[in-house]
Amino acid sequence: MPTFFIKHLTKYSYSNLIIDGANQIMLHPIQDEFQSVISHTLSINTNPKIETYTNFYGNTVGTFMILEPHNFLSIVSEIEVNTKEKRFPNDQKPVNELWAELKRISYKPKFLDYLNYKTFDGTDAILKLLSTKDLDVLSPFKIVLELSEYIYTNFKYIQGITDVDSKLDHVWKLKAGVCQDFTNILLQMVRMLGIPARYVSGYICPNESGSRGEGATHAWIEVYIPFYGWLGIDPTNNAIANQYHVRLAVGRDYNDCTPVKGVFKGNAKSELFVKVKVDTFENAEELSITLKKNEIEVNNNSYLQNVKLLQQMQQQQQQQQ
Repeated sequence: MPTFFIKHLTKYSYSNLIIDGANQIMLHPIQDEFQSVISHTLSINTNPKIETYTNFYGNTVGTFMILEPHNFLSIVSEIEVNTKEKRFPNDQKPVNELWAELKRISYKPKFLDYLNYKTFDGTDAILKLLSTKDLDVLSPFKIVLELSEYIYTNFKYIQGITDVDSKLDHVWKLKAGVCQDFTNILLQMVRMLGIPARYVSGYICPNESGSRGEGATHAWIEVYIPFYGWLGIDPTNNAIANQYHVRLAVGRDYNDCTPVKGVFKGNAKSELFVKVKVDTFENAEELSITLKKNEIEVNNNSYLQNVKLLQQMQQQQQQQQ
């Protein structure tokens, strides 16, 4: 049962002072029989109160407000977690029974969100590919593994050529991208077969074989295997997600699992910096938030300081008008 120490830094730098920042975080790791959270701390500038709730998909969601004028937002999440290895599906039942079970559960409300797929430029090509698969021979488990291998073989892992807003059409044309892109493509493929599939966000941890996606948040899918349950498949590494994958959240797609998102008031552009470090030993000093010269640590109990900053913000906005 491996233990991992994860430090996840998120920093938004704003070109001007902003106020009334309303933020949502999905940085609380899932706790279940395969993943045990030993400790989890969150450090946010101005030390706001974090409210949490469990959403429809079973994720812990945190929300907080920063009302004071500020020109950066920093979030440091530190996790210590134990993971357990999962047994794989034995895949011994007759193939026709497995596909019949998938058809039977397709009408259940808890699976409906995980069966809807999006049409895009690659849909016809995927349907043609799927038509070559013999579903009288291939089980749901085996065909998902084949599709994962197809993406791993035919798509190049290249960082920086896509972003979180990249469309499926763009990724399909490039035949390249990163973990989120490959996850989104595999989701559509699997759902087209009538297999429930959900998006997973989290981290991939160091292991002997090495992995793509270390040093940042990672993404993969979980598919529902009849008479077994949910099983993680990582197309970026063409692997079954196991004890080296730490899960943060699940949902229909990235929007349901976004680690940090929010809105604010102010005329400003934002710049995002994210860094993740995963170790098998505790090393809290290796990553830290660095402030720029113009970034101001705001004391949310200082009335005079807040008034001064608000006046500065108003002056900046007037100069831009």
